[in-house]
Amino acid sequence: MLMPSQGVRVLVATKPVDFRKGHDGLAALVQSALAEDPFTGTVFVFRAKRADRMKILFWDGSGLVMAYKRLEDSTFTWPAIRDGAMTLNRA
Repeated sequence: MLMPSQGVRVLVATKPVDFRKGHDGLAALVQSALAEDPFTGTVFVFRAKRADRMKILFWDGSGLVMAYKRLEDSTFTWPAIRDGAMTLNRA
């Protein structure tokens, strides 16, 4: 399990994204749609149209890291779909 250290910002993109996007596509989306810099160490969480999938993107200091998770028998609880992102705290 990935656990961000204290002080790391976690932003959840509330609008579903095209899950064919890879590292570069998601980084471009961070810059254009969320008006954030993907190379700051902020953790960005993206959802698919189906609520059972998510991708996490972050800069580790040497490159972009992308993690993908798909649930088999359930779905993630997501915030309401709207433009922009919401910030999560460590809890």
